[in-house]
Amino acid sequence: MGGMPGMNMGEDEMGMGPMQGMYGPYLMSREASGTSWQPESTPVEGAQLMAGNWMWMFHGIVNGIYDHQSGPRGGTKWFSNSMGMAMGQRPLGPGTLGLRAMLSLDPLMGKRGYPLLLQTGETADGRTPLVDRQHPHDLFMELAGSYSVPLSERDSVFVYFGNPGEPALGPPAFMHRFSGEDNPQAPLTHHWLDSTHITYGVGTTGVVLDQWKIEASVFNGREPDQNRWNINSPKFDSASGRVTFNPSANWSLQASYGYLKSPEQLAPATHERRVTASAIYNLPFGDNNWATTFAWGRKMESPGDDLDGFLLESAINLAETHTIFGRIERTDEDELFQPPSPLAGRSFAVNEFSLGYIYDIPVVEHLKLGIGGVSTLDVLPSEMRAAYGGRTPLSFMAFMRLKLL
Repeated sequence: MGGMPGMNMGEDEMGMGPMQGMYGPYLMSREASGTSWQPESTPVEGAQLMAGNWMWMFHGIVNGIYDHQSGPRGGTKWFSNSMGMAMGQRPLGPGTLGLRAMLSLDPLMGKRGYPLLLQTGETADGRTPLVDRQHPHDLFMELAGSYSVPLSERDSVFVYFGNPGEPALGPPAFMHRFSGEDNPQAPLTHHWLDSTHITYGVGTTGVVLDQWKIEASVFNGREPDQNRWNINSPKFDSASGRVTFNPSANWSLQASYGYLKSPEQLAPATHERRVTASAIYNLPFGDNNWATTFAWGRKMESPGDDLDGFLLESAINLAETHTIFGRIERTDEDELFQPPSPLAGRSFAVNEFSLGYIYDIPVVEHLKLGIGGVSTLDVLPSEMRAAYGGRTPLSFMAFMRLKLL
C-alpha cells in the first residue's frame, strides 16, 4: 500500500487505535500488494472510513508524464498512468472478511504503452512483442476477497481468491513498495519479480505464525492479453509458494518459487520456473521515512535460458514534502532483438541507473500534488551500442502527480 510519514505502524488516524491486518492478528501496515508483506514500520497510506462493521481504506495515484527516451530506439510521449484502490474488512463469524479492488486508467494511453528503453515483455497487438516500451496495466488490477481466522494471539490461517489477483510469488509489486512507488517508470526487473501482480485466476492459502508467513497459490500462468479493458477467463494451471519472515518492525524478507505454464502469449510452448528473494528495510525517523528494497529474480525458461535480474531501489521522504528516489538494476535480456537482426535470441546483461526527486504540495485533506522528474542512464554491452545510437542512452521523465492519502 506504500506509505506516508505521520501514520506509522498502522495507527488509525481517526483515533480508533491500531488497525489489524486482513490476513492475521498483526498491524495492517505489514500488508502490501496481494498477500505480500512489507516492514511493519512502513507508514500506511490511504483515507479511512468506518461504515457500520466495515472499515474501508482508499488510496490512489494519477501521474501526468512527459517521457523522453533517447536514441533511435527511444521516443517521446505525453501520457498518464494511474492506480486507484479500495480495501474493506469486517468481522464475520470467528474471523475477518476482506475485500480488495484496484483499477487503473492506463488503457487510455493506448495498447503500445509508453517508451522505456530496455523494457521487454507482453504484446501490444497479439502478434508482435513490445520492445523498449512498457505496456499499460489492465483496467482491473485486482478484484479479490479473503477470509482469515485467528489461531492464537499471534497466529492465523487465511484464504485469498482473486480474478484478477496476485499469487504468492515475489516481493510486493513495485507500485506498492514505498521504495519504488514514487518512480513513474516501471522497473526493468518487473518480469523477474512481480509481473504476476495482475493474474486472472488466483487462489492462495496460508498460515501466519507470529513473524512468519507460509503460503501457497494456484493461479493462471498466462500474462494478461493485449485487451486491457476486459476480464480474462480464470485458469489454475500454475503454482507457487512463498515464505516471508519479518524479524523486526523495520525488516521484511521473502523467498518464493513458482511454475508458470505458458506465460507469454507469443511463445505458448515456453514455460517458466521463477525463483525470487528480497529484503526490504524501512526506517522511520522524526517526520521522515526511508525505505530500501534489494531483490533478485531468476527466470528459468523451458525451452530457453536461465536469466537473472537484480534490483536495488531506495526512497527517502523528508517532512512529507521532499522525496528523493533512486533505482539500480541489472538484467539478462534475451528479447531486445527480433529477427532478422543478427543479435536476435542472444542474451545481454544490461544495467540501468535512475535518480529522481518530487516536491509535494498539500491541496486538501488527504490529497497532495507532486511535481518531479527522473533521469535514467543505461549502460550497455559493446555489441548493443550501435543499435542504441552508439553511445550511452540518457533519458528523462518530467511529471506531475495527484496522490490520495
